[in-house]
Amino acid sequence: MSAQPRSLLDPALIVPALGSALLKLDPRQLIRNPVMFAVEVVALVAVVLFARDLAVRSPSAGFSGQLAFWLWATVYFATFSEAIAEGRGKAQADALRRTRSDTMAKRLVGQGGDYEEIAAPALKVGDLVLVEPGDLIPGDGEVVEGVATVDESAITGESAPVIRESGGDRSAVTGGTKVLSDRITVRITAASGSSFLDRMIALVEGAERAKTPNEIALTILLAGLSLIFVLAVATIPSFAAYSGGVVPVVVLVALFVTLIPTTIGGLLSAIGIAGMNRLVRFNVLAMSGRAVEAAGDVDVLLLDKTGTITLGNRQAAEFRPLPGVTARELADAAQLASLSDETPEGRSIVVLAKAAHGLRGREMAPLAATFIPFSAQARMSGVDIGATKIRKGAADAVLKHVKTLGGQIPDELGAIVERVAREGGTPLVVSTDARALGVVYLKDIVKGGIRERFQELRAMGIRTVMITGDNPMTAAAIAAEAGVDDFLAEATPEAKLALIRKEQEGGKLVAMCGDGTNDAPALAQADVGVAMQTGTVAAREAGNMVDLDSDPTKLIEIVGIGKQLLMTRGALTTFSIANDVAKYFAIIPAMFVALYPPLGALNVMGLASPQSAILSAIIFNALIIVALVPLALKGVSYTPSSAAALLRRNLLVYGLGGLVAPFIGIKLVDLAITSVGLA
Repeated sequence: MSAQPRSLLDPALIVPALGSALLKLDPRQLIRNPVMFAVEVVALVAVVLFARDLAVRSPSAGFSGQLAFWLWATVYFATFSEAIAEGRGKAQADALRRTRSDTMAKRLVGQGGDYEEIAAPALKVGDLVLVEPGDLIPGDGEVVEGVATVDESAITGESAPVIRESGGDRSAVTGGTKVLSDRITVRITAASGSSFLDRMIALVEGAERAKTPNEIALTILLAGLSLIFVLAVATIPSFAAYSGGVVPVVVLVALFVTLIPTTIGGLLSAIGIAGMNRLVRFNVLAMSGRAVEAAGDVDVLLLDKTGTITLGNRQAAEFRPLPGVTARELADAAQLASLSDETPEGRSIVVLAKAAHGLRGREMAPLAATFIPFSAQARMSGVDIGATKIRKGAADAVLKHVKTLGGQIPDELGAIVERVAREGGTPLVVSTDARALGVVYLKDIVKGGIRERFQELRAMGIRTVMITGDNPMTAAAIAAEAGVDDFLAEATPEAKLALIRKEQEGGKLVAMCGDGTNDAPALAQADVGVAMQTGTVAAREAGNMVDLDSDPTKLIEIVGIGKQLLMTRGALTTFSIANDVAKYFAIIPAMFVALYPPLGALNVMGLASPQSAILSAIIFNALIIVALVPLALKGVSYTPSSAAALLRRNLLVYGLGGLVAPFIGIKLVDLAITSVGLA
């Protein structure tokens, strides 16, 4: 999924696109692009005129034939640009399609655990399937029983397996991924043909790409301009006749094509497809082009704290012993009690004891130690060494254990526990037999580099808001450390929804990252809802984007791609309209110089003849589409700056460039075709 895109010169990309571009010349497909459909119509007219000139052996047959050829080339280059963009998507889709195979599913029947093997496509929504080590998960679903490690590299490109378990926010599984260990029962949530993988393939191929509102508006504008120029060109024969001259129809055809904005018309579809594909290369699936465009205009970003701003797993930061107990003694007991604790918190205690006090692993076999692994029910772990019982865990669980053994709880312990909680940490109490030793302070660890990422967002003009269920004091401390602009503490699903609506009522576009079922309402309400691949089915269905890497800070790249898409479309529209001005200087004097000799003064390019001027403009009109295909697919480079600065750069580079390039290009083409005697 995250493989580098193919080069534009890759034969495996170009050869299929050549054939696909021919199929796209079908008027039933091309009519969706009014500008290029109009060019196709006039190209047909040019062919008819060429056939007429051949039939009567007109000396202008060579000219009309070349004109017809380059008009068709203009249409073909436009469809080729779209085919190249789709070709990149199809290459990604092929990689996804290879993850599917003739998977068999173990559908559970009855209540005894019996199952029947059926083809995965025959599964229905609600079916329960058993998935064992080495099995492919036959369809999208939710784990309803068990826990397993799952290889999702076929979808995300990441080789590290992930944990999927029933309940919580990590219960969603994707069809085509493989279970590596343990066994799980999965309830199918998507019918065959509408799975997550099927939608990914359809979207990256472009088969389901609907035009966005901005794209529709621009298409209407271009169609309107084309209609205006149809009317303008249609009046020229009467005007010429009134002036005592005749303008050949083939010249009128050429004039019309050079007047309308064919450059942006030919590249518009490719720009949209390429924007979607760029997201896919970042392992982000956009459910619609509208979401990509909206990302480019986001004003406010809401992020969950846990797993987004913080690592999600609290880590040991400090040992706080009771009076009469040394920090090393507390660390030693905490490490022993954590050796059987495979949770991230437990492993962090072992690491901290080694780092802070030099305590290393020891040989436990001679001590006849019995390990007590951590469990959600007991909420503590430990080890029994002979008659000595060492425990570490949640404060109330360990205190209950101490009291059971007849111990007393010092008043100082309650004060330490309260202080850790007030600081936003999690207190774990450590005890040896009936004696409490102190507290391990677990704290949320803010992800490395997150502050710099938020500074990038701020430079883009995006305000960041952290959402957490923590108390305001804890939320404020983490918000300050992370560098977010604001925070919402003790947040409920209703509070998240209300915050998004409040921002939207103020005219802001809001993006939301989330992974849990309680995030679903907010993801659905947000203009850009980015659901994590590791999240629940409800979250993934509610969002309009899915991050396959489950990295919420990736919204920076999503926003950048959205802005890049809008800038590319605007830049090429500016270039297209600007370069039409130069083409007017080439073709209009050539048309009317015989009727109005003073118009020869406008032939500032010094073109050889009226015929070469017209032909050069048409050839340049076709070739510029090919020249701009790489820019349409790659996108205009984006660096965070103000809207005014971006507009100035756009006008300077693409506006001025659109004016200058045709003067140079048309002159070069004129020199080339006159030197070989084509005009």
